[in-house]
Amino acid sequence: MKILLVEDDNNVARFVEKGLKENYFSVDVAENGEDGLHLATQEIYDLIILDIMLPILSGEKILLHLRERGNTTPVIFLTARDAEKSIVNGLNLGADDYIVKPFSFYELLARIMAILRRGKEVVSPILRYADLTLNQISREVRRGDVFIELTPKEYALIEYFMRNPGQILTRTMISEHVWNYNFDTMTNIIDVHINHLRSKIDKDFSPKLIHTVKGVGYVLKRKD
Repeated sequence: MKILLVEDDNNVARFVEKGLKENYFSVDVAENGEDGLHLATQEIYDLIILDIMLPILSGEKILLHLRERGNTTPVIFLTARDAEKSIVNGLNLGADDYIVKPFSFYELLARIMAILRRGKEVVSPILRYADLTLNQISREVRRGDVFIELTPKEYALIEYFMRNPGQILTRTMISEHVWNYNFDTMTNIIDVHINHLRSKIDKDFSPKLIHTVKGVGYVLKRKD
């Protein structure tokens, strides 16, 4: 899943970004409100984390702009403002949660997961395709009964494939979802990671599931 973090404090931004990536999220970071609003309106995110006191444009103005234009992406305010009036105002503007600094990363992660689960109570956390299974809670991936150890990037890749089985995923789509907006699409890093993923997912198993669509990208598809 992909998260936008809009935070002007570099220490906080690095801390949150590192923690999210370790938990298999793809993260874009903006250091001011103007860049944050641009990304929020041009890219698709599963969730946005917003500071309120940002250079150029405040987090409150970003949220107001998004909600007025029908953007329903979940938003968490992460801010030093702890006054009751500020909390109430933030929630009334349409924020899904409000966390005051200093904060525990594990509390932030728990609240992110709670928001992302909303409206999905009937959906199993287990993704399945052929004999490949992925548990979105424990982050375990298996082929049949065999546990497959993956790096965070490999996990993000296979989760993206399993959410879109049978759909051709272009290198641009993969780079935007698994890496971030300033990823250099001219490198072969995507192909390298997918080759590593294939060696773990497909090499010793049948049927093969990850296939190259020449000149376009890749597809998760069963071919017996």
